[in-house]
Amino acid sequence: MTTKSHPDTLKDLKTKTIQLSTPDDDHRPVYIAGNFNNWTTQDHQFRMKKISKGNYEFTFPAETKFQGELIYKFTKGDWSEVEIDRYGNRTPNRIWHDEKTTRKEKVAKWRKNWLPYRPSQLPQIHLMSEEFEIPQLNKKRRIWALLPHDYDTSDEQYPVLYLQDAQNLFNEEAEFGNWQIDKKLAVMSDYGIGKIIIIAVEHGEDDRLEEYNVGRTLLGSGSGKQYIRFITDTLKPFVDATYRTKPEREFTGIGGSSMGGLVSIFSGIMYPEVFGKLMIFSPSLWVLPKIKLGFLDLFDPMDTRIYIYAGGDESKDMIAHVSKLQKKLLKRDALHGKMKVHLSINEEGKHSETYWSDEFPKAIEWLFYSDKEA
Repeated sequence: MTTKSHPDTLKDLKTKTIQLSTPDDDHRPVYIAGNFNNWTTQDHQFRMKKISKGNYEFTFPAETKFQGELIYKFTKGDWSEVEIDRYGNRTPNRIWHDEKTTRKEKVAKWRKNWLPYRPSQLPQIHLMSEEFEIPQLNKKRRIWALLPHDYDTSDEQYPVLYLQDAQNLFNEEAEFGNWQIDKKLAVMSDYGIGKIIIIAVEHGEDDRLEEYNVGRTLLGSGSGKQYIRFITDTLKPFVDATYRTKPEREFTGIGGSSMGGLVSIFSGIMYPEVFGKLMIFSPSLWVLPKIKLGFLDLFDPMDTRIYIYAGGDESKDMIAHVSKLQKKLLKRDALHGKMKVHLSINEEGKHSETYWSDEFPKAIEWLFYSDKEA
């Protein structure tokens, strides 16, 4: 009996080899991300072999999925470390669709922590008020608005993200460094994820912990509920009336780090009709070890996206705390199918602005510009 030959028998398949040269080399390994691995940036199956300084090689196996058109980019392990041209600009996707079995490529430079940026793309930074009234706390506060760089020449409406701890977001003089969100937004604009308004609320200095502390915790009794009401009842209406925003909940987010992350969690779960996106970095869940989410069932379920980041080198319990929070959020029957939670873990991450800065663009993309479930 004869057997018909299949067009994709092993003898018909060929390996494909990429030879990469880069004059701007460093210690970071090089990966290939593309249409063959769902654009995963640190896929060890597609880590290139370092031949010598500035020279790398990778051979795609003789398998059917690598025989057609390959679309790809080179990264040093993340989109924040992706290839760029010699001027610091974004490069187009590379496409390999001929029948050759070897291809030579060259990368001029690499991003590092999302930088460099183009000054022309920097957001407009407006001081909304030196002393914005907070009637719920009988206090005043400095508040900033970061608008897209072309806000004045556009008639677009924009999603809005409210962030805590403005002193540490773009201030070069910040004691512990800053998130560099102005520079990150400049880079993000090149990738189509920078058209967003950021409202940055300065913390209350010595009153910071008390203002961000919601209810009764290990820190004592806080005024976090009043602070959250200020954001929802006073600040948001003012922002929507002043700027060209998309005021609906699906375009409105809130976020912060540490205690700012904790108060942002409660903002979202207490006012789901206001906030559809939560950006939570290294939340201080230790102050509320027995966090209860039963009251979520009091609200009508709404589609909500929550981006949670934690570092493995922050504290011995940080990853355990955020993992537990993720499970609690996803197991609520009332929220089944409505709550989308993305948990990002950096095993080497510390409790610092440097790591939150790196995570910021990733969180913006997933929260506002992606339809991925997690």
